[in-house]
Amino acid sequence: MKFHVQQALRAFMLLAFSAMIANLHWTGELTKFINPKYEGLSKTAAILFFILFLVQVTRIISFSKVPHSCDQTGQACCSHHDHGHTAFTRKKMIAYLIIMTPIMTGFLVPAKILDASIADKKGGAFILTQQNQSSKIEDYLTSNETIDENIYDEHEADPRLTEEKQEMTKKQYEQLKQQLSQQSMLKMTDEDYTIYYEEINQNLANYLGKKIQLKGFVLKEENFTEKQLVISRFLITHCVADASIVGFLTEFSDAPTLTEDTWIEVVGTISQTTYEGASLPVIHIDDWVTIEQPESPYLYPINIRMSF
Repeated sequence: MKFHVQQALRAFMLLAFSAMIANLHWTGELTKFINPKYEGLSKTAAILFFILFLVQVTRIISFSKVPHSCDQTGQACCSHHDHGHTAFTRKKMIAYLIIMTPIMTGFLVPAKILDASIADKKGGAFILTQQNQSSKIEDYLTSNETIDENIYDEHEADPRLTEEKQEMTKKQYEQLKQQLSQQSMLKMTDEDYTIYYEEINQNLANYLGKKIQLKGFVLKEENFTEKQLVISRFLITHCVADASIVGFLTEFSDAPTLTEDTWIEVVGTISQTTYEGASLPVIHIDDWVTIEQPESPYLYPINIRMSF
């Protein structure tokens, strides 16, 4: 009987990967890394890793004795062979350490929500000058939890916007956009946030003077005035690696009292301004409150079926 260390190490890594993914699901931390629509795929991956672990376990111990090739060639050959095994093992150990790194970070390093510092690295201010550019529909539709804290609840939200739909047809999307322009109060829940976002930036004239309610985290730039900030959100298509910033420039007298990454919910009036040569929507705040960071702070796209 022989115990194979490398086979045991491989089995351990497969089990660790499976356990790490399962732990992310159990703790609810998975949505801090990927779009929730991929939860099914990640569960499948965890199961596959566990099955591969069970298969690998059978290779850890062997009961047959394999003749050593050096038995026929003498001690010099064995010495050379042992040296080769040592070099091979060192290379393998480096490879194992590289593979173990994401496993160790997955268990030991706490998940961190993307914040203003990441937004700065992604060019936070630059997104303001791009908001009025045409964008793909599928990049601007989201599905998430409805907001719980409202500081302006005089109007009921469109029930079609609070359904947690994973997809809609292009015709439904166009009909929904028409409804939005007819509303006097725009309540930007996580479900409809990016629909409003695209519409306001592409057809700003239709929304000037309308009331709007939204929430997000505070983002500031060096070249802002002291009364300016961006109420920002991260939009995640697949995972945090492709996260992009969406948000609205706002102006109000209390802006200097707010620090970056503070989550706020505001009610204001949509107006128009110019920033770095680009014409942009700006929200003049009428009322605001600080809120806790939502349990699910990100926005996620849903699928658009091109059929009518």
